Amino acid sequence: MVHPTSQQQSRPARRRLARTAAVGAAAAVAVTGLAGTAGAVVNGEDSTQRYSFMVSIPQVMQTPEGTVEGVCGGTLIAPQWVVTAAHCAGHPDLPTDPAGTVRIGSEYQSKGGTVRAIAKKVLHPDYAVGHDAYRGHDDIALLKLDRPVAQQPARIADRDPKQGAQTRVIGFGNTVDAPGWSFAERLQQLDTRRIADSACSPFKPGSELCTGSLVPGAMACQGDSGGPQIQRIGGRWQLVGATSGDGNPAAGPQCGNGPGVWTSVPAHKSWIMKTIWKNR
Repeated sequence: MVHPTSQQQSRPARRRLARTAAVGAAAAVAVTGLAGTAGAVVNGEDSTQRYSFMVSIPQVMQTPEGTVEGVCGGTLIAPQWVVTAAHCAGHPDLPTDPAGTVRIGSEYQSKGGTVRAIAKKVLHPDYAVGHDAYRGHDDIALLKLDRPVAQQPARIADRDPKQGAQTRVIGFGNTVDAPGWSFAERLQQLDTRRIADSACSPFKPGSELCTGSLVPGAMACQGDSGGPQIQRIGGRWQLVGATSGDGNPAAGPQCGNGPGVWTSVPAHKSWIMKTIWKNR
């Protein structure tokens, strides 16, 4: 969900990081422009409130045509720590890397909020890039910032949302569910719900969240990877998921045609806490 690929590729390949650097010049221009429009995540809406914990993570990819720029999402979970997708954190088998800084707490991808440098990256030890078009499981990573920030972190929920529970996803990803690319400058949100695990494949029960949209033809897309899925608990938003990828390859190439998969953050809470403690 970071950079463009050709429209002939399968939906799961479009919704995650491709392992190849074969990106056309026209696609590179579309991504580096980062020109957003309203009505996105795909078919979401402009954010209606401030999310102090939202993080945008600029990405770079080396291709035969040169450097391509993109974006991933993340969630501030402590004053100096961000959780994101492992495929956004610079896996050695993938051609993309974080550009080196993140922006925290802004409604806009390229202005406002607080900018910090990435001091350390820790990928989940069980994450592995798939040997086919599908994403890997345990797709979660932590970024340590060079200095703490003043923004309010998101609390990690104690447990996954129940099936049918309403959630929300937010991100700066692609707003166009067709050939062509338009990453959002204004933060987008989409109301969603947890659906049956059986609706998503490939899927790792107990470790991932199968998620459907409450809006027809809408879902997270390229550029939304790593960003938060949140649930309102006790009157405040709590973090339940990190955007991972496609939920149903058979649904076709458009992101809005089917469900999505989020890595369960509550399921990985023990690893998160241990990692922060070891790297304090």
